[in-house]
Amino acid sequence: MEEDTDGDSAGIEALNYDDLDSVSKLQKTQRYNDIMHKVEESMVKEPCSFTTVEGMVLEDDPEYQLIVDCNALSADIENEIAIIRDFIRDKYRLRFPELESLVHHPIDYARVVKRIANELDSTRVDLEGILPSAVIMVVSVTASTTSGKPLPEDVLQETIEACDRALALDSAKKEVLDFVERRMGYIAPNLSAIVGSAVAAKLMGTAGGLSSLANMPACSVQLLGATKKNLVAGFSTAATSQFRVGYIEQAEIFQSTPPSLRMRACRLLASKSTLAARVDSTRGDPCGNVGRKLREEVGKKIEKWQEPPPAKQPKPLPIPDSGPKKKRGGRRLRKMKERYAVTDMRKLAGRMPFGVPEESSLGDGLGEGNGMLGQAGSGKLRVAAGQSKLAAKVAKKFKVRQFGRGGATSGLTSSLAFTPVQGIELSNPQARAHQLGSGIQSTYFSETGTFSRIQRT
Repeated sequence: MEEDTDGDSAGIEALNYDDLDSVSKLQKTQRYNDIMHKVEESMVKEPCSFTTVEGMVLEDDPEYQLIVDCNALSADIENEIAIIRDFIRDKYRLRFPELESLVHHPIDYARVVKRIANELDSTRVDLEGILPSAVIMVVSVTASTTSGKPLPEDVLQETIEACDRALALDSAKKEVLDFVERRMGYIAPNLSAIVGSAVAAKLMGTAGGLSSLANMPACSVQLLGATKKNLVAGFSTAATSQFRVGYIEQAEIFQSTPPSLRMRACRLLASKSTLAARVDSTRGDPCGNVGRKLREEVGKKIEKWQEPPPAKQPKPLPIPDSGPKKKRGGRRLRKMKERYAVTDMRKLAGRMPFGVPEESSLGDGLGEGNGMLGQAGSGKLRVAAGQSKLAAKVAKKFKVRQFGRGGATSGLTSSLAFTPVQGIELSNPQARAHQLGSGIQSTYFSETGTFSRIQRT
């Protein structure tokens, strides 16, 4: 995993070398010159001329060894560019101290310093093609109000030389990476088919070779190339940290994935890249068919994740039961039907004759309509409803309770009565009740009756 170069930069600032050769030594090493010479010779060859000898171990292949050396050299070039950038910043800080906070990329910073030099009029400096238009405007305004002073001629020449050296190292790095990307299709065809040649070269270079990459678990491959970020003071880890992704985030399939699914896609790409690296380390498929199949699987899974959930199907209605339903019969059911039956009055209220205006409760068509109520010829609103069987039975039961079990109600009915005087005698209970209920024979309310006096004994 890469680390930030803040600690190295602080050490370089403390040393503050005045000589560029004492700071930048990579271009004068024999290793750098040998690797660049081999890269130039290999770039002349056609990619199809690269062949492998059967039975040869991959680590013993000279092309593979050159690719591993190129990956290590590219990392050294990046560190060398960072060192040169600090050297340029220390020298040019006297002329334009605000520039280092406006331009952060080392190569862009070197190009801007070389273009501005000791020019005091910022309008004469053309920065098109180096920086975005918004940054150019900020740099121009800041340069016109800066407190810096022009550099001496010797310091300026040394600063320009450092800028040229940084640009030369950047060109060498691009050449090395271009060579690695071309050869990765033959060294690791399956891995390159999944994440691309550039990302495959970075993964293999950071892991230390194809065999080391094949022996890594997928969770470690996912973090290859991830930078360690320092937390901002006053903020917690949960508020400032994002999901950590290394070189895999530079893959094309990762960039085309929606942000909400990128973490899942990163884990999937790491697992498939590990499988492809293991196939390439054993040279199981030099044509890269396994890698292309794995890439298709990754693409299909990501497309499946983006599909909307299936729509909820409407539940079909049950099959109608055309046969007669089983209902309980008997006296209780008949009583319920009679109790809730539609009366004749409700039937008439629900009917509407043709050509006859309907009467309403409020008149003039307002309120509740009466239908055919009152239009049957009687002129009355109410309709005499026929007595139902249940009502007739209830009335009969009430009469039996009131007048006894006898069914006749005429005055000829008689019953036996037991008296202490005559014993058994026939009497008419209705006639007796009539006499007691009249005003003449009444005991309490008679006009001629008096209170009886009882003699004491």
